[in-house]
Amino acid sequence: MLSVNNIEVMFWGTILVLKGISLIVPPGRITAIVGANGAGKTTTLKAISGLIKLERGEVTRGTIEFEGERIENRFPEEIARRGIIMVREGRRLFEELGVEENLLVGASLHPRGARERLDLVYHYFPRLKERRHIRAGYLSGGEQQMLAIGCALMARPKLLLLDEPSLGLAPLFAREIFALIRRLNEEEGITILIVEQNARMALELASYGYVMETGKIVLDGPTEKLREDADVREFYLGISKEGRRRFNEIKSYKRRKRWLA
Repeated sequence: MLSVNNIEVMFWGTILVLKGISLIVPPGRITAIVGANGAGKTTTLKAISGLIKLERGEVTRGTIEFEGERIENRFPEEIARRGIIMVREGRRLFEELGVEENLLVGASLHPRGARERLDLVYHYFPRLKERRHIRAGYLSGGEQQMLAIGCALMARPKLLLLDEPSLGLAPLFAREIFALIRRLNEEEGITILIVEQNARMALELASYGYVMETGKIVLDGPTEKLREDADVREFYLGISKEGRRRFNEIKSYKRRKRWLA
């Protein structure tokens, strides 16, 4: 469904952030990008969704193809109309509007059938239905994350981009959010690309994963293999006597792809 081919991303014409990123997202699957803060995970999603154009960013090299058509450097509203919807980090909502009002704003790209999609959101997030007249700013962090994902569902996504959905959530709420993401993939067939610092949860959710460090992908493979990889276990799953170190302290930047999907 999505193919990112050796892209470089530069901001303000001078700051190189992504350095030859390549990844594939097959239809109907969950794919994860994990890595430390500042690795370039969010920038990768913004390059795919077109949001980098709003921040003076540009794909200066390589291509991004969605369903066989190149989309790099197109405006975000054009990409969204093609079915790529991003849930941004930090739960960007209209806090003065009610829950249902936020959801209806999410349907503005495709207003026809909004009532049916609203029922779908309430089916997966019954807590939002209970609070549909409450202002979004009064919701808990977990409820706001549910609302942000619900707004994305209202836009009829073919590919859902999730940026740090567990950020700032209590572990119980984070597990609930991840369980709902899995249900959306399995029951609705929505293709998902998720970015997460919580590598353990992301690699349990996804079927294929990419590990990023400082603007490059250093390792990728099926998640069951990544979870058993000694380096991933030490640097991202916290299974080490020495504490967490950066992956690139002992590894070269030559990308290693050990397994086939």
